[in-house]
Amino acid sequence: MSLIPSFFGGRRSDPFSLEVWDPFRDFQFPSALSSENSAFVNARVDWRETPEAHVLKADLPGLKKEEVKVEIEDNSVLQISGERNVEKEDKNDTWHRVERSSGKFMRRFRLPENAKMDEVKASMENGVLTVTVPKAEVKKPDVKPIQITG
Repeated sequence: MSLIPSFFGGRRSDPFSLEVWDPFRDFQFPSALSSENSAFVNARVDWRETPEAHVLKADLPGLKKEEVKVEIEDNSVLQISGERNVEKEDKNDTWHRVERSSGKFMRRFRLPENAKMDEVKASMENGVLTVTVPKAEVKKPDVKPIQITG
C-alpha cells in the first residue's frame, strides 16, 4: 500500500505507475451531442495597440469567415460573434470522446474615442480573425507662449 495520497482522496496503489491521473474521471458531464450544449468557449482575443491602429486577433479554429460576424455597435463597440454547429450524429457511429465545443460565441470591446470606426478592416486566415481599427491622429493642442513682463 502506497503512502502517497492522491489529490482527491484515496491512495494510489503504485507511486511509480504510468497511469495518467484524470481529474474529471468521476464527474458526469452532459453529452456534447445534445441540443442543450451551447457552451462554446468564448473565443480568445489578443488586443494590441500600435501607433497607427488597434489590432485584435481572435482564435477561431475550424470556422469559416462566413460563420463569423464583425460589427460596430453604437459607433463605439466592436462585436465579434459566430457559431460552430454540432457535428451530425450518425446512428452507426460509436463516440469514444467528444471534447470540441459547439454553439454560439460573442465578444464585445468598447473602443477608445480615437478609433476610426468607419475604416475598420477584418480578415481571416488559418482560423485567426484579425480586426484592424485605425486610430485618428491625436491633435496636439496649440500652445501660444505668453510674454512675461516686468
